[in-house]
Amino acid sequence: MSKKQPTDKPTHHYITGGLMLVALGLFATAGALAVVKPITEAAPPAVYQARQTLSLPSTLPTLPEVALEQSPFIDETRIRPGDTLAAVLQRLNVQEANLQQFLVQNEGARSIYKLYPGRTVQAALDAQGGLQWLRYYHTPGARDGNAFVSKWLEVRPDGNNGFTALEQAEATETQMRIAEGEITHSLFGATDAANIPDAITFQMAEILGSKIDFMRDLRKGDRFRIVYETHSHEGKEVGSGRVLALEFNNGNKTYDAVWFQPEGESGGYYDFDGKSLKGAFLRSALKFSRVSSTFGMRRHPVHGSWRGHNGVDYAAPTGTPIHATADGVVDFIGNQNGFGKIVILKHGNNISTYYAHQSRFADGLSKGDRVEQGQLIGYVGSTGWATGPHLHYEFRVGGRPVDPLSVDLPVAKVLTPKQLAAFQSKLDSFQSHFQLLAALQDEGNSAEDAEVKLARAE
Repeated sequence: MSKKQPTDKPTHHYITGGLMLVALGLFATAGALAVVKPITEAAPPAVYQARQTLSLPSTLPTLPEVALEQSPFIDETRIRPGDTLAAVLQRLNVQEANLQQFLVQNEGARSIYKLYPGRTVQAALDAQGGLQWLRYYHTPGARDGNAFVSKWLEVRPDGNNGFTALEQAEATETQMRIAEGEITHSLFGATDAANIPDAITFQMAEILGSKIDFMRDLRKGDRFRIVYETHSHEGKEVGSGRVLALEFNNGNKTYDAVWFQPEGESGGYYDFDGKSLKGAFLRSALKFSRVSSTFGMRRHPVHGSWRGHNGVDYAAPTGTPIHATADGVVDFIGNQNGFGKIVILKHGNNISTYYAHQSRFADGLSKGDRVEQGQLIGYVGSTGWATGPHLHYEFRVGGRPVDPLSVDLPVAKVLTPKQLAAFQSKLDSFQSHFQLLAALQDEGNSAEDAEVKLARAE
């Protein structure tokens, strides 16, 4: 391939930022106009040139001075473990004599008393190094009613050798993300590889907790696709929102969920057939643990004799939160023989669940209280006949213990026909996202490519 020949274009030099004086004498510029006669075989073409001289004024107007507005220099630092206010201000090159005393003593600046590692502080300085403003993003993202907001403390000079402090809040922007992953070792390992926030991973486990035991049932090669929300402020991601749709291939089964809020009712997750996932029993009362003893005959770890084990034991550190596996009523809370500290919940259809060997109960929980699925009811311990910290969980139907890992758990009612029509409309949009993601994966593209294409389509 031949190299491209350079053109003979002149190089232009520009001077900006001040007064430019130009002193030029008269000069002439010439242009050539070529008129080419038709080419014949008999004679070479003749070229005729025309030349014209152009005169310019003796003086040229000067360029006006450009007043460039001075933009502040903005520096940012992250709070480090063990940081002091003085150290933070020093890294930001803030040298206001009375600022630190103001921040320590002023009631309006009390949020800066606590420096949270990982949070950011920004300072805007003018050309002389004077402070224009200081911002401490103590709450980069938090839910405020139905909105997700970013909150910060803003400090400015008051013009009288003092300062003012004001708490600010601004609604964040919500974006939709799509991602996919494959299980190699664990759920968290797969979601980390897919850059999915931990908060979204926890939601995945909660949403499909009645279908999949994420400590026991996962297999290498299991795949998932997910649509979820993120919140950002000034271009920075500050928090995770809600999982909007989820499809999980576990072994030879596919489980799915989509967020839907029927008109006039509270929202919840439904499978792609429109059946509510809330109301079904969770397989485990602990979010992440391991089964240390299954249902059936075993040698008792304390007594040493063979006897029936009427539940499932989940090994977990002392203090691990225990959650109700379904909506119910507290039938018993207190100490009960070998169970130690135990909570017994009554549910519909003559079902009850037992949560034994707890170290302590959830604050304020008492007999007769109604609890919701996923509600905190206590903490793992080793009270009663236990050789180490774990949760003993039982599932009883009509007073008879059954294996909670193998029993067909009750499910909730489906949507009404009118609600189902609205649900299907929402579902169709999410399924189109999954289809696009699957097509791009087949082409070797990434989830980021899918997001770009979805943004263009919307």
